[in-house]
Amino acid sequence: MPETNDVIRLSIPAKPEFVGIARLACSGAASRMGYSFDAIEDIKVAVSEACTNAVSHGYKKNGIGQIQIIMECGNEALTLTVLHNGESFDANQALQKLRPIDPSADLDDVNEGGLGLFLINALMDQVTISTECGVAVRMIKFVTRDGVERIANKVSTTE
Repeated sequence: MPETNDVIRLSIPAKPEFVGIARLACSGAASRMGYSFDAIEDIKVAVSEACTNAVSHGYKKNGIGQIQIIMECGNEALTLTVLHNGESFDANQALQKLRPIDPSADLDDVNEGGLGLFLINALMDQVTISTECGVAVRMIKFVTRDGVERIANKVSTTE
């Protein structure tokens, strides 16, 4: 029998003061599913980064918009999709630049662009970014490490 996921949908205004609501909702779902404290913290940071990117980059010109968060609670994984219909970007170019901050670099020379995507990629087990219409960041965190071993490609894009 195929697995059926419980799906939770949340829509928040694309404003910084509402990002915490997305964090709380996702951490609540993860807690209910039995994730460890550390895994829940990873999920909260990843969701915060995806929502903050939507606020900061997706709606920076007009400042008005909504962010959709879809939480799919399955037996093996929590799949989170953060979507917005604001400005898009070249996902392939952004993903090629993903790297940690050079600890020897002067803080004035550090470019903060892409750091959120780096964190999302580092904290989640699988990340897919779609920029067809706005931006959709799909993140998967497996309940056990068994799911991680089945993944061949960690990050992919669809444009």
